[in-house]
Amino acid sequence: MRTEDGHIIDKCLNGDPAAFGLLVDKYKGAVYALAYSMLHDFHEAEDITQEVFLKAWKAIGSCKGKEKTFSSWLYRIAHNLIIDKLRKSQKQSSHEAELPEDVSDTSDRMEISLEQRDLLKVIDILSPNQRQVILMKFIEDMDNQEIAETMGKSTGAIRILQMRALETLRKTLNKE
Repeated sequence: MRTEDGHIIDKCLNGDPAAFGLLVDKYKGAVYALAYSMLHDFHEAEDITQEVFLKAWKAIGSCKGKEKTFSSWLYRIAHNLIIDKLRKSQKQSSHEAELPEDVSDTSDRMEISLEQRDLLKVIDILSPNQRQVILMKFIEDMDNQEIAETMGKSTGAIRILQMRALETLRKTLNKE
């Protein structure tokens, strides 16, 4: 039995851009949230999100397993682009981007509540890999195997990153 993504991906493989638009609509929020959580910049997150889907469209035929692994494959593209961006940013500047004060003026952008902003600030103390594991596990509801595939790490490494991240968060929250 084919999944909804499987049918859509089949149409994409036949060159149907409207079908790919359905995948973009389905996954753009999650890809954007991942990019924003790592980069803390709306414009950069939007740029990364667009670049992820451009790369995905160009390489849709290489998505092995298609409907079963499409989201992991997409997250892997995002992960690689975000890491590249972070490396370039570290070379260019040593100061961190700040969260914007008001994002309600643009309807396209994700709305971030005060609680979410506070949570992002706490999560920001984690290393980029720890942060990504926590977001994928608890926000995107991915299992350790999916996270491992996305990040190119073993499931054991993912468990260790998660354990250390949760311990760091627990200590930080207990101090506050």
